[in-house]
Order: sequence, then structure tokens, then C-alpha cells
Amino acid sequence: MITSFKQSKESDTLNAKTGRGKSSDFARNFKQNWGYLIFLLPAVIVTFVFAYVPIYGLLISFQDYMPGDSILSDTTVWVGFDNFVKFFNDYRFWDLMKNTFLLCIIGFVIGFPLPIIVALLLNSIKNKKVSKILQTIFNGPHFISLIVLVGMLYLFFGRYGLVNNIAVALGGERYSYFLEPSAFRPMYILSSNWQDFGWSSIIYIAALSAVDQSQHEAAQLDGATRFQRIIHVDFPAISSIVSVMLIMSIGGLMGVGYEKVLLMQTDGNLVISEIIATYVYKKGLTGLPDQGFATAVGLFNSVINLALLIIANTVAKRFSENTLF
Repeated sequence: MITSFKQSKESDTLNAKTGRGKSSDFARNFKQNWGYLIFLLPAVIVTFVFAYVPIYGLLISFQDYMPGDSILSDTTVWVGFDNFVKFFNDYRFWDLMKNTFLLCIIGFVIGFPLPIIVALLLNSIKNKKVSKILQTIFNGPHFISLIVLVGMLYLFFGRYGLVNNIAVALGGERYSYFLEPSAFRPMYILSSNWQDFGWSSIIYIAALSAVDQSQHEAAQLDGATRFQRIIHVDFPAISSIVSVMLIMSIGGLMGVGYEKVLLMQTDGNLVISEIIATYVYKKGLTGLPDQGFATAVGLFNSVINLALLIIANTVAKRFSENTLF
């Protein structure tokens, strides 16, 4: 028996040195989970094709690139960081940064806590049938396309929309919401939050469904009110998810898309509505395209998002164990 134990120990030591133990563990895990890995394979392929392969195209941000040029060839004209310097020296640089930052940060301050509050309130409703109906109503706007959503905004807030018609009927004057710079951010942010808060609350509702009801019963016996139970029982149950979602939201803070902004953009609100994303779109795909310059601006914006993600994750490590990396 002692001899067998020594042989087993020597075998484990040999496997550790040669790496056979790790390879056998990998083979065993693969054999046990191959079904899950097959289901995961399409997502990996899609991510690789659409997220990693295009990284090759970032090389044109360091080139004097024209549509039709080869990205890597003997005729490629490398300009180094000239495209970035050109953007930093652009008279619109600080305006673009300010417009993008304000649009994103105000939307984040309003939009991030809203799904959490909605999830906690829906979970606290005793009548689960009413809770499900409200959840369905809140999720509905998420499936409205941006074109339709902006069309709805024009129907309500256009010069001859519902709001202006009511104002005129009450003796007021028509107000051009889409031509006034001060009206752009409220319309954009509030409509975006209305469209997404229900959908974003799903992940928190799913986490709340795992809360042990005996904790609520114990808190009730101790005389805790419903609000106190939300604060001391429900919220701690989703705090880890909140932490991770917060980091991810901060990491994508400057990643606002151009589609909705471009649809709402007019000559009257251009001073406020022109952001980095719309600037990249116009420079890269309209007029006389300068795709190398547009790619450089987009890369700069992505670097800012990466820096924000790292900072948020580093700060989160000081206060919580729930981080991305």
C-alpha cells in the first residue's frame, strides 16, 4: 500500500512537471461540457468576426488612406499620429468633447439608477400578476425602432405636433423644440431612458427572484417596513450585479451611437447635437470622405472608453470584490 502511494505521488509529480495533469484535466472537462461548448461556438465565431477581425482596419488611422487603397502594401502612405494631431487642433475638438460628455454623463446619472429602482419596486409588489403586467408595459418601448421613436418625438414635439397644438389651443405660442439647442438634450435623454429602463431592469429582477423569502419573513417579524426590507434585504442581493453593471456603464460612457442623434439633428440644434459619433460618421462617409482621419477620431474615443473602464474597475476593487478583472 505504501509502495502504491509512493508510485501515485511520483506519478502526480511527474504529471505536474510534464504538464500531463493539466492536459488530462482539460480533456476531462471538455468531455463533460462539450455540449455547452458547441452552443457557445456560434457566439465565439460572431464575436471574432465582428469584433476582432475589424481591428485590422484600425491601421488606416495611421495612414493617408483613400477608399480603394490597400491597407498594407508597398504604396501605403504612413503618416504616424498626424490624423490624431489634426483632430486635436480642430476648432471643434473641445465642443465635440463637451457635447459628447454632457450627453453621456447626464444620461448615465438619470438612466443608471432608474432600472434598479424599477426592479426593486416591481419586486415589492405583492400582486405578482400586476407586477408582470407592469413589467411587460415597461419592456414594450425597447422594441420600438429608433426611426419610429424619433418619428413619435416629431409627432409630439414638432412645430405642428400635439404639444404645440395644445399650447396654441390654450392661448400660447408654437415652440420649435427641434430647432432650439436647449431642448435637444432633454428630449434625447428622457426618450432614451423611457425606451430602455424596463429592458435594463430585467437583469436586476432576475437576481431579486433568487432572494430567500425567509429573510423577508424574519425582517417582518422584527418589525421592518417594506422600504427597510428593500434597503436591507433586496438591495444587498443585487449589489454585486449593480457593481459590475456600473463598471460596464462607465466603460461605455463615451460610446453613444450616432443614429438617434443624427435623426434628431437640425441646423438649429447643431451646436449642441454635434458629438464625436456624428462627426466620425460625417467625416468618414459623407462629402469627401477622409476615412483615415475618421478612424483616428473613433479610435481616440475608444481609448477614452478603455481608460474609463480601467479606472472604474480599479476604484471598484477598493470598495468591492465584484469587478470585471
